[in-house]
Amino acid sequence: MTAKQTSKQTTAETGGGFSDDERSAMKEHAEELKTERRRGKRATKADGEGDLLAKIAEMEGDDRALAERLHAIVAANAPDLTPKTWYGMPAYARDGKVVCFFQSAQKFKARYATLGFNDTAALDDGDMWPTAFALTSMTPAVEQRIAELVKRAAG
Repeated sequence: MTAKQTSKQTTAETGGGFSDDERSAMKEHAEELKTERRRGKRATKADGEGDLLAKIAEMEGDDRALAERLHAIVAANAPDLTPKTWYGMPAYARDGKVVCFFQSAQKFKARYATLGFNDTAALDDGDMWPTAFALTSMTPAVEQRIAELVKRAAG
């Protein structure tokens, strides 16, 4: 066994490196980038929304319900954001940069789904503010909070 093989084996055995789910997400992102390049300047908002809705349709149960409702909230409260997929998950961008995204619980075998915001979101509040929120259900209060966050994030 070579030193290189030993290094790879040790990394896998100790839990280092990327999980199968993470590698899958990276492959999906590579495909998304290829699709964006192929569409080029003729890409439309409808193209991105179609991709996003297809990803939501692949989800099951609570994740699908949360993602569908989130999409409706974003569309109603931040219509200037462009729907797209990002690492195989629904996302919303401004000028090609992702502002917010949904991460399903099922995909990464997590306890809860996540609504996340990237640094392009206008959510700055002092020296510290949250950039991700756990989502377990979509109550009217949660919907209202998401609407407020998305409006602020869209700037």
